[in-house]
Amino acid sequence: MKRYLLIALLLAAPQVFAERAWVTDEFKITVRSGESPRHKIISMIKSGTPVQVLSRNKPTGYTRVRLPNGKEGFVLTRQLLRHPVARDQLAALQEEVAALKTAPSELQRRLADLTDRHNKLQREHTALQEEKTRIEQELAALRRTSANAVRISNERNELRKQVAELTRSNEELKQEKRELENNSAQRWFMIGSGVIIAGILIGLILPHLRLRRRKDSWGSL
Repeated sequence: MKRYLLIALLLAAPQVFAERAWVTDEFKITVRSGESPRHKIISMIKSGTPVQVLSRNKPTGYTRVRLPNGKEGFVLTRQLLRHPVARDQLAALQEEVAALKTAPSELQRRLADLTDRHNKLQREHTALQEEKTRIEQELAALRRTSANAVRISNERNELRKQVAELTRSNEELKQEKRELENNSAQRWFMIGSGVIIAGILIGLILPHLRLRRRKDSWGSL
């Protein structure tokens, strides 16, 4: 019996003392001043460091990047990942799982907050719909008013044109009246001048005619 127990303990020992571990992917890569290993190393960055890609050169296999500190350089394209490294993702997931496990009440609180926010947003949406309807009605009324205003403005402009036309016609009539008055005055002036001249001529001629008649009458005697 003791022998079987000892054998069982020996078989279970590796499982009791075994510990799981993961190989870290943390290492540093070089940032060079050019696109070849011969260029100067200007910085060393750790795995998982976010960089901004400026350009890629497939023939050389290098990518131009901007570091978080603002420096720019070239790194091997194969050393860049499109997503964070698995270590960082795993750490974030572990933190999230731990938070979910250790804080169920926090989830309930968040759910309650989300429910409240949803209800609030629903009320705001209803209010916005009512406001939208009211604004649309006001806009329709404004459009009608605007249409009337445009019509009134057009009519006013047309009346202004008519008034301007009548004013111009009135001025033309006044000008014609003044010209007629001037012509009439000139005509009467000419007539008066003619009468005066005729009177003068008659006054000059009549004495000669009378004298001539007297001479003729004397001659006949």
